Amino acid sequence: MKIEQVKALINQHDIQSIDIKYSDLSGNWYHLGFPVAQLEHVMENGVPFDGSSVPGMRNVESGDMLLMPDLTTTIVDPFTRHPTLRMLSYICNAQTRQGVAKDPRSLAQRAQAHMVATGIADQSLWIPEFEFYLFNEAEIYNSNFAAGFKFTSAENKELLPFGYEDKDGTAVAHRKGYHIDVPFDKYADVRQEMVALIEQVGCPVRYHHHEVGLAGQQEIETTLVNFELIVDRMMYIKDIIHNTALRNGLTATFMPKPLYDEPGNGMHFHMQLRKEGKNVFYKKGGYADLSDEALFFIGGILSHGRSLAALTNPSTNSYKRLLPGFEAPVKLFFGLANRSAAIRVPSYATSEQAKRFEFRTGDGTCNYYFAMSALLLAGLDGIKRKILPTPENGMGPFDDNIFNWPEEKKDQLVSVPASLEEALQALQDDHDYLLEGDVFNTDLINSWIHEKTKDVVAVRNRPHPFEMNLYYNL
Repeated sequence: MKIEQVKALINQHDIQSIDIKYSDLSGNWYHLGFPVAQLEHVMENGVPFDGSSVPGMRNVESGDMLLMPDLTTTIVDPFTRHPTLRMLSYICNAQTRQGVAKDPRSLAQRAQAHMVATGIADQSLWIPEFEFYLFNEAEIYNSNFAAGFKFTSAENKELLPFGYEDKDGTAVAHRKGYHIDVPFDKYADVRQEMVALIEQVGCPVRYHHHEVGLAGQQEIETTLVNFELIVDRMMYIKDIIHNTALRNGLTATFMPKPLYDEPGNGMHFHMQLRKEGKNVFYKKGGYADLSDEALFFIGGILSHGRSLAALTNPSTNSYKRLLPGFEAPVKLFFGLANRSAAIRVPSYATSEQAKRFEFRTGDGTCNYYFAMSALLLAGLDGIKRKILPTPENGMGPFDDNIFNWPEEKKDQLVSVPASLEEALQALQDDHDYLLEGDVFNTDLINSWIHEKTKDVVAVRNRPHPFEMNLYYNL
């Protein structure tokens, strides 16, 4: 979108303000606004800000940075009371006005450029699957003398909200929620409201439905979308889901495991590479009609799977989801239509245009820019080094449910890390593939490990409510 088109939007919608957003290392959004009269000045000069105030971004002695808006990301904000344009921005060096190494959007640009430079592909297409819970209430408290949480859901007889009596009998229990129909799928209209807004910001949706969790678990999945577009639109989608939930008296969470012994929320990524319009991953006659490049790409992701987890599953809560029994992949292998695999090849995607595979390990606490760039780099490294996944090296393909294997056979497969601390150590030990093309650098990786270790320490040092059950009366 050019500035003339932005000005046309301003006139068409009587826009009063422009809101620009940027992401920190963890994927949290920050924002600031300015009057529309300042647009040309801001596009020419940027907006200075203190980078040292954003966790992990910069030291106090070198804090001056610039926000440079990206007009191509402009949308009319669907949630503000006053007519507002929203656009994303790059975090730039104040002197050079180039995107800094730690700016997530600039990093994703470098990942795309590196892929093109390899000559392997000129296009990368992705489908993200957004899994999340919609709760009626979320009561959370943590202090020195009290800690706990309480979630409620009008869909589940065991989690009914305060004062809700389920007099129409539409709350259910003792069954799975997957594709459950209305009226038991109470928030189908809310999902449709989300989908309409998602498509309005230029991201086509493949489908949406109720997920397995009875306490309001949802899924929204896009179609195949270009990498450069989807990493930005995913930020908009997450924001749409949160704000639409609030507008309907609900609260949304992407936490991987908000409820004990209930299904967790993943963030599955479908991937496909193309070159000159042709699917690089397709070759008729191979395993699942996958090309050598596809197999090498899979091999790269699986061989770096333990260090990737530090970026695709970067929360302490992530590893409460990665447990056997909930269709959460805990072993690093691939297979056709296998939902116990870290990488599943969809059996329904049979044509050349559709052929792709799905990385199932990740979750929604990731920074999309970092996680998807890291997956791309790992796969390209697999092609570069010709890392072929085979049953002999434990990467598959395995098409049966490995949870039914004898323990000694399962133990021969490489496991995903069991904790964030373990994943961060794996990243410390294995990150050279992320440095290719100067996409990541060691300073960014060290900052990431430093910031995420704070989460590990914060959780580790606090008493857990269940410890009271175990030890209070000893």
